[in-house]
Amino acid sequence: MIKSDRVTFAGAFGHELAARLDRPQEEPQAYALFAHCFTCSKDLKATARISRALVERGIAVLRFDFTGLGESEGDFADTKFSSNMEDLLAAVNFMRSTYEAPKLLIGHSLGGAAVLAMASQVPEVVAVATLGAPSDPNHLSEGILRSAPELEASDEAEVVLAGRPFRIRRQFLDDLANQGVLAAVKAMNKPLLVLHSPLDEVVDIDHARQIYQAARHPKSFVSLDTADHLLLKNAADARYVAEVLSTWASRYLGEPEPTEKPAVAAPALGPGEVWVAGGESGFRQQIRAGQHELVADEPVSVGGGDKGPNPYDFLLAAVGTCTNMTLRMYANRKGWPLEGVETQMRHTKIHAQDCEECQTESGKIDLIEKEIAISGPLSEEQRERLLEIAGRCPVHRTLTSETVIKSRLV
Repeated sequence: MIKSDRVTFAGAFGHELAARLDRPQEEPQAYALFAHCFTCSKDLKATARISRALVERGIAVLRFDFTGLGESEGDFADTKFSSNMEDLLAAVNFMRSTYEAPKLLIGHSLGGAAVLAMASQVPEVVAVATLGAPSDPNHLSEGILRSAPELEASDEAEVVLAGRPFRIRRQFLDDLANQGVLAAVKAMNKPLLVLHSPLDEVVDIDHARQIYQAARHPKSFVSLDTADHLLLKNAADARYVAEVLSTWASRYLGEPEPTEKPAVAAPALGPGEVWVAGGESGFRQQIRAGQHELVADEPVSVGGGDKGPNPYDFLLAAVGTCTNMTLRMYANRKGWPLEGVETQMRHTKIHAQDCEECQTESGKIDLIEKEIAISGPLSEEQRERLLEIAGRCPVHRTLTSETVIKSRLV
């Protein structure tokens, strides 16, 4: 099953850009960024088909609308090729801070020229693929001027592209004339896949030849035979692109790690019940708490795969979240101006004789230390009271009182 999340991020001009992250149910093998064609949107059928097919192969894909297009904010007339590149870099930064930086860049038509021009600026990228991309973005100028010859003498005009009107300014054409895409390809030094149709009537296949010749090895070219520029006439063309793309990229993305599946399916859970299951090997554990799925593991240093927090990490997380929630509820009830709580914890074992507050006198005991940072215009008396309340959270009290754990085989 494919998950598709609607997300937004700030673009080159600060406008909110609409995006969609398509991802698999399991942890993605890698993340890819897809740049669509000129005046298209993230929801173009071919783009969506390619994205879904890549997700089925374990690759998460972010596709978004450039400034002024689709569901994104901003005025398209303010944009140019350079600002599209800045939008792409903004998308990379968003992915890097929110999920994971893209390892694969995919660009369709002018979006392909844009990813070629900016690929060297993303060190995490290990492979680049283009689809019907121009070797020189300036080739668009001829078509635009044919549609709106008044742009030769004026600063702005309405242009009809793909049956839709767009306002374009002279700055757009001037910017196209100043792009050195082939020079960027020569300096890119990343594996490149060039996909192009010999029957493409929008971007002649000679552009693919120039891109391929400019690129360093490893590089590959795949002909799309009878496909049209937008891959709309035959859905099989988009599927073929996705199959070729994912197979080619796997050489550079690496093979996906095998998922350790639980021995049994999760049972129906009631309130307050948690289910944990381990696979045939390794320490990785699948956890189900209500409708929430989590993963636990051990660090590599003790033989684990480090795919999730270890049991003590979860224990500290339970104490910390309970502490913060308890302080929030108490401050709300009192009407105190608590703006935020941060709790940092560590777990160690110490000798009982070193603990002045402990009843145990020999051996070692567990020590959990909590450092609580409280923000807001609170009085010293209120802060002291909150520190006192922090020791009364239910999980804290469970750990410091007598607890009985009964185990039985089922």
